[in-house]
Amino acid sequence: MKQAIVARADLNMGEGKLAAQVAHAALMAYEDADRQSQSAWKGSGQKKVVLQADGEAALFKLADKAEREGLPHAIVRDAGHTELEPGTVSALAIGPASEGAIDRVTGDLSLY
Repeated sequence: MKQAIVARADLNMGEGKLAAQVAHAALMAYEDADRQSQSAWKGSGQKKVVLQADGEAALFKLADKAEREGLPHAIVRDAGHTELEPGTVSALAIGPASEGAIDRVTGDLSLY
C-alpha cells in the first residue's frame, strides 16, 4: 500500500508552501478512500512518495487516469492566502492503494 502526492514544480512554491499543499492532498485523498484501504495503509506504515509534474494539465490528466483505475484521489486548489492566487491547482494525491495500482498511474514521474 502507498500513496503518491504529485506537486506542481512549475509553481516554484517555497518549502513550507509545498509541505502544506502535500499535506492537504494526502489527507483529502485518504478521506476519499474506503475504510479497508485506509486501515491497510495505516497498518502498513502509511508509505508516501512525493512526485513532480509541470502544470495544471498534467495533474488533471493523472487525476483522470486515477479515476479510470478506480483509485481514491484528490486535487488541491489553493485558498490564495499566501504565495498562490486563489483557486490555483497545486497538488494531486492518489491512494492509498496497492503499490502496483499507484505505479500504473504515476510510475513515470520523477521524485520532487
